[in-house]
Amino acid sequence: MNGSNRLSGLSGLKARPKPSSSEDLDRADRVGEARGFVDRSPRKKPGRKPSKRTFQLHPKVLPDVGQLIADEAEALGLTQGQFVEQMWSAYLEMKNR
Repeated sequence: MNGSNRLSGLSGLKARPKPSSSEDLDRADRVGEARGFVDRSPRKKPGRKPSKRTFQLHPKVLPDVGQLIADEAEALGLTQGQFVEQMWSAYLEMKNR
């Protein structure tokens, strides 16, 4: 089959413009939803939200101190960074007395 007569059987078809009125679109949406088609466009921006915490510390501490910090942060339900922030706030309060 060559490409020139491949669509020759479709010559009786006529192009029609798609209905674009809001009523036609609403009706098409209702019919589609009734048959199980739903809007799959993203509801919100995909991906993780950016963190306010962008500064990174990489302290070297003794293993037992590091483990104590990790254990206490976990017990409080905090990340180690959040726990260090709380320790810093407590230090500043104590320093400014």
